[in-house]
Amino acid sequence: MCLGATGFGAPSLALDLVLPGRAVQTHQESRTGDRLAVPLDRWDTDHIPTQYIEGTIDLQSWRITGGGTSTLQALDALARQLGEAGYQTMLRCAGRDCGGFDFRFGLDVLPAPAMFVDLFDYRFLSARLGQGDTAPHATVLISTTGANTYAQITLVRPEGAEPLRIRASTTAPDPATTPTETATPETAPNPGTATPPTPSAPITGGAPGEITEQLMSQGHGILGDLDFATGSATLGPGPFASLTALAAYLKGDGARRIALVGHTDATGGRDINISISRQRARAVLDRLVEGHGVPRAQLEADGVGYLAPIASNLTEAGRQANRRVEAVLLTTQ
Repeated sequence: MCLGATGFGAPSLALDLVLPGRAVQTHQESRTGDRLAVPLDRWDTDHIPTQYIEGTIDLQSWRITGGGTSTLQALDALARQLGEAGYQTMLRCAGRDCGGFDFRFGLDVLPAPAMFVDLFDYRFLSARLGQGDTAPHATVLISTTGANTYAQITLVRPEGAEPLRIRASTTAPDPATTPTETATPETAPNPGTATPPTPSAPITGGAPGEITEQLMSQGHGILGDLDFATGSATLGPGPFASLTALAAYLKGDGARRIALVGHTDATGGRDINISISRQRARAVLDRLVEGHGVPRAQLEADGVGYLAPIASNLTEAGRQANRRVEAVLLTTQ
C-alpha cells in the first residue's frame, strides 16, 4: 500500500489495497464529475443516512475463490489497510445489524455475476480521508455465495487524484475460464421479442418439519415444499407441512414476526425476477393469513430476485435450489 506524502506530512491520496487469498476482478469502472451517496449510519426506519460526496468515482468488484476467506476476514484485511492509509471509519456493520435487506437494497450494488450479496452474510464499511465534502471517501461491501467471497470497493476522490488500485495477494484463474463468470447476466426485455423467461417451479429446499428449528438456530429457513406453477406466482393448493409448522410457531407467540423473502434463479432480467419473487412471497403471506389464521401484523413479504443465490446458476439443480421462499425471523420477543 502507498503511504507516501503529498508534501508537508500530508497523507497521500493514492489508495492501494491488497485482497486476501486467490482473487479475480469481475468489474471495473471510473466516472468523472459524479457523486456517491456514502452511508453514514445503519438503516433508519425508511432510509439510510447518507452524505453525497462529489468527484471521480472508482468502482471495482472482485471474487475471492477457494472458500478459505470469510466476510469478516476480508473486511478486517481491507479495514486495516484503509486505517494504515489514514482513513477513518465512519460506519462498520454486518447483515442484520446494518438493517438487513433494507440496508442492502438502499445501496448501489453491481448486478450478478459481477457481485453477489447474501442477505444473511454481508459486511459493510465506509471511511474517509480527512474532513469535508471534497475529502476522499471509500466504501467496502463484502459477501459470500457458495465457496466464493465477493468484494465491491468504491472510492470517490478529487478530480486528478490517483485512482483506486487493488490487487490480489494470490492470482486466481482467468475469468474467461472460471465457470461462475459465465452465469446469465442481467438482460432487459427487447421490444418486439418474447417476454424473457421466468423462473420455473418447483421451489425446493430444507425439510418442511425443520422450519421452526432453523428459525431458532439460524434465524432463517427455506420453506422447501412449496409448489408454484411454472413462471407463475400462484401457490399450489397444498397442504404444505412447512406452512402448517410456521403458522403454529407464529400463533404460539403473538410477538414473533417473520419476513417472507422470495428468491429466483438468474434466468431473465433483474426487474422481472424481483417482481415474481416478491409476488411469490406475498402469495405465501396470504396463504398463512387466510388459510392458517396467522395475524397479518406478524408477517411481511418482499422479493430479491436472483441477488442471493445459494447454489450455482450454471446447472439445473443449482437453479432449482435458488428458486425458493425463505422465512426470516425478525424478533423473538
